[in-house]
Amino acid sequence: MKIAVLTALATLYIAAPAAALEPISGSLNYNPEQSPLTRTPVGSVTFNEFHSGGSRYREIYVVQPDGRLKIVNRSVVNDS
Repeated sequence: MKIAVLTALATLYIAAPAAALEPISGSLNYNPEQSPLTRTPVGSVTFNEFHSGGSRYREIYVVQPDGRLKIVNRSVVNDS
């Protein structure tokens, strides 16, 4: 049983980077030539809400060591 659990956890760990969120039109890092943030501490969290393709999105970003933003979560916001 322990081996099955460890195997499942290892699979999730390996597959996680493959499931990384890609920027969409409206994302803060949609422009590949985005300037790095130089005064924001590494690990800082920021949020962005925008409309794209008829839906409203909310994204959460984390500042990486190189100063770039990484999307860690995206959700569709219901207007109801």
